[in-house]
Amino acid sequence: MTVPLSWYLILGAVLFAIGAVGALTRRNGISIFLSIEVMLNAANLTLIAYARQWESHAGQVVVFFVMAVAAAEAAVGLALFIAVFRQRHTIDLNRINLLRW
Repeated sequence: MTVPLSWYLILGAVLFAIGAVGALTRRNGISIFLSIEVMLNAANLTLIAYARQWESHAGQVVVFFVMAVAAAEAAVGLALFIAVFRQRHTIDLNRINLLRW
């Protein structure tokens, strides 16, 4: 028994919606960063589901490269958060005004 494609797409849409709500409602930089990662994983899930449906490995290759870029993004993003925290002593995005004099 196989799982229908629609279940994967519904799960991907729910995960993307949770990530979008989290990214738009949170103030903490790391929480917003994690919400964006959830949205990225939801897109990866839909790519894998379509690749499985069409019996193609192209979607899996794309997801592999997206995950590699996401890992590099996580390393750079967390390094930026650490640098901002050391300078401003907060990562609350409403309190960080880096472009203000």
